[in-house]
Amino acid sequence: MTLPAPVTARAYVDVSDVSHVFPDGVQALAGISLALAHGSFTALVGPSGVGKSTLLRILGGLLQPSEGAVQLRGVAPHLSKEPIGIVFQRDNLMPWRTAYENVCLPLQLEGVRAPERVQSLLQLVGLDGFAHSYPSQLSGGMAQRVALARALVHRPDLLLLDEPFGALDALTRERMGQELLRIWRAMPVTVFMVTHSISEAVLLADEVLVMTGYPGRITDRVAVKLPRPRDLELEATAAFQQLVLAIRAAIER
Repeated sequence: MTLPAPVTARAYVDVSDVSHVFPDGVQALAGISLALAHGSFTALVGPSGVGKSTLLRILGGLLQPSEGAVQLRGVAPHLSKEPIGIVFQRDNLMPWRTAYENVCLPLQLEGVRAPERVQSLLQLVGLDGFAHSYPSQLSGGMAQRVALARALVHRPDLLLLDEPFGALDALTRERMGQELLRIWRAMPVTVFMVTHSISEAVLLADEVLVMTGYPGRITDRVAVKLPRPRDLELEATAAFQQLVLAIRAAIER
């Protein structure tokens, strides 16, 4: 395992020496530097409260770092004209809107009408036939599919996932992980995913970053050189288990 690669001009996302201190004086992050290649799938793991979600929000332009800089193709996220998709642990769907209407929301805010695109995305996430269902009529997994479709409807180059399957039961979480890989193959996008599940990180990602310490720092970077496409049977292999053990050891150091 090695520390994160230095930021390069060719990276799609550049994070350079980012630190963040909240208004109450708590420092969440210190000296974070990383580079994400376009179309890559990166997972971030680490103990609870270490600053993973804070970093994700900074990448999405929802927070401004106290020090350092984040750039998407040379532009700060909050100034970039390129859309960014974000999915949180809670689906945050509007209960009075149907699945179709929830997915439409980002386009409506931009004054765009693209019904074919919305219907195509609902089909892509496996919700063809549920367009007129309300969130209360959907299972937890189905609601997260709607949230994922909503994040992708404006065709972002960067998709940020903050424990998107954390509230689901184990079997649904596994199925959603496989669905995410299927969607990523069908609609290539740069993915940065925060997860507490080491196995999930190894199964999905090209590389796994380990964040530890208070304030949080990236302390290890693990390349996941497992063949794609990947399925759940891969978890039983020695190569998969070795990666899981190495990442767990890195977190516990």
